[in-house]
Amino acid sequence: MFQTFAGKIILTFLIAMVPVVELRGALPFGVGLGLEPVTALAVSIIGNMVPVPFIILFIRKILDWMKRFDRFRRIAEKIEAKAAKHEDKIVKYEALGLFLLVAIPLPGTGAWTGSLVAALFDLRLRTAVPIIFAGVIAAGIVVFLITYGVVAIA
Repeated sequence: MFQTFAGKIILTFLIAMVPVVELRGALPFGVGLGLEPVTALAVSIIGNMVPVPFIILFIRKILDWMKRFDRFRRIAEKIEAKAAKHEDKIVKYEALGLFLLVAIPLPGTGAWTGSLVAALFDLRLRTAVPIIFAGVIAAGIVVFLITYGVVAIA
């Protein structure tokens, strides 16, 4: 199934939805599958954005539920601590801080982390989603340039 054009699109899209991997991994993966870099970029951006509104809307409820159980409490607290590490950027720079958190394609950044931070700092969906989307596009451009440069050299 993943040898077809549609299969490559679906796989790239799904990989972009995975936390930690996100667009940073999906874009080079899609190009490696044989997709045109611009196509892989578009699919990766869309796939990376799909979980964002769900994270913003539901993560607090999920974390509160997790804290009720000893087995999951540490995981929930670790997730909250990860978001709290970025508090100074968000408080100091507000929208720019959230944008940079998502836009810089490094470990511990990206749409998932940005959505988590937005939810835990009570940013409204209509405020957070456009900022996160702009950050995902910026990260996509950076990863695209790196990926395209590697493909062009090879």
